[in-house]
Amino acid sequence: MLSKEPESVRLASLDASSMLAATARSVRASEPGHLLLVEDDAGDALLVEELLADSGVRSRLTWVRSLEAAKQTLAVDPPGCVLLDLHLGDAHGLTALETVLVEAPEAAVIVLTGLSEAQAGLTAVAAGAQDYLVKGQLEPEWLARAIRYAVQRKLVEQTSAALQVSRLLSAENARLERGLLPQALVSNQDFQLTTRYRSGRAHSLLGGDFLDVVETGDGSIHAVIGDVAGHGPAEAALGVCLRVAWRSLVLAGVTGGRLIGLLEEILLAERDGQEVFTTLTTLVFSPDRSAVRVVRCGHPGMLLREDGVKLVEIAGGLALGLMPGEGRWVEELLSLRPGSSLVLFTDGLFEGRTGDDRERLDVEGLLELAKAHHDKDPEAFVDALIDDAEAASADFGGLDDDVAVLHLGWKVS
Repeated sequence: MLSKEPESVRLASLDASSMLAATARSVRASEPGHLLLVEDDAGDALLVEELLADSGVRSRLTWVRSLEAAKQTLAVDPPGCVLLDLHLGDAHGLTALETVLVEAPEAAVIVLTGLSEAQAGLTAVAAGAQDYLVKGQLEPEWLARAIRYAVQRKLVEQTSAALQVSRLLSAENARLERGLLPQALVSNQDFQLTTRYRSGRAHSLLGGDFLDVVETGDGSIHAVIGDVAGHGPAEAALGVCLRVAWRSLVLAGVTGGRLIGLLEEILLAERDGQEVFTTLTTLVFSPDRSAVRVVRCGHPGMLLREDGVKLVEIAGGLALGLMPGEGRWVEELLSLRPGSSLVLFTDGLFEGRTGDDRERLDVEGLLELAKAHHDKDPEAFVDALIDDAEAASADFGGLDDDVAVLHLGWKVS
């Protein structure tokens, strides 16, 4: 009768098997599916082919005799690794290497040198090659080691470069976010504001959504939310520019249609192309807390939290920059009851796809989501609204665009 294998022995066996499998996967990942040999000497090429066959490296080998032929192969069938002779009929030394590095930036490169050219091999490595081999000293195991090492080293280089780019983008995001989402300048403790910003999942940089809130000397509370069309550093920088200009003009006493006209002039002067435009909405909460003055420029409507939640779409004018010089922006007065709040947002909050027909959520769908949270406090309301909009489009990847939300209103006395 066979005894049962102890659990500790079985687990140890499984761990060993897992480690062997992981090692095997790592080795396979280090073997290029396609290996390109650039060598004009037929005897040397045959030697490399034989050594490769004995090395255990499982790669498809392509042999070309010239740099020009190599360029043609690199264009149609990119290899994972290139074995490059430094002495070709149509290229010599680092010239050949530089060409291969440009034509095949993703491939690992191993240069082949003569017995007396060790220094040339080191120079090639310093210039961007992953390794070098001396032709007269080639052995199957050395060739296998060099190929696998070169491929792994290239992967590490690419990963390190990608990490550095990610760090730079993160730092750039932080700087842009400080400009797009400033500290509100409001000292009145009776005014309640909640802000949220979430960058789109598909973009490595912030988009052009911006918002700001400031209090002026007469006790009025001014707010703006805007969205520069497009995504990327140029749009984000333009959003920062418009946000800073808005704050400066408001603090200088400029409001209403004149304020919007000046912002459009700044947009036209700063934008990269004629197709760039900006939607925005500005609000001025009166010190007596009875009303808010609204200017809407091609921007989505607002949610009014007042005995429930409803959509308010104040009549507005054109988006800034859409038809330069043709815009006519007039302030509209919206009465407020005590305890009322306004919720402003950018279109990223309602443009997610939802349902079997892949229709956009749209503002009406967003309103229905908001009604389910009518009794929540501002912080919880905004968070729940964003979460629900994300969940509604989860089957299609969630919210793809940047999302900015402002929740504004006077506290009940």
